[in-house]
Amino acid sequence: MKKDITIPEVKDVHVAVVQEQHIEYKTQDWNAYIINNSDNDLDTVLIVTRGYNDKKLTPVMRHTIAKLPARSYAKIEYLQEKVLELNNEFKITFFEGNQMFDKTYVFRKNTINEKALQTIPLMQLKGVLVK
Repeated sequence: MKKDITIPEVKDVHVAVVQEQHIEYKTQDWNAYIINNSDNDLDTVLIVTRGYNDKKLTPVMRHTIAKLPARSYAKIEYLQEKVLELNNEFKITFFEGNQMFDKTYVFRKNTINEKALQTIPLMQLKGVLVK
């Protein structure tokens, strides 16, 4: 039964963590985004996130985006500074047409930092990208 289910490779969908200025609190916050850099809309995007290491585990967070248009991005969640010391995992499942896609993105502990900033596609902001 499982062998009959094929889930194709995910291309042009990424997760980025971007450092942004919080207007109200005047702080530099880290926010996670999903980026759809493909020419197709994504439907029913389900995102499950957690932080973990050998000794700590954050609560699992679940997010849904009904539709993520082609060549666009959407905010997933704010990441507290303490969570950056953990591995941060983003399990993403979505539909493109009638086909289901699934991929897990992992930011290894301490890889989200100012030294790792690069320009993020579509967003034109500085952040850390996992493909």
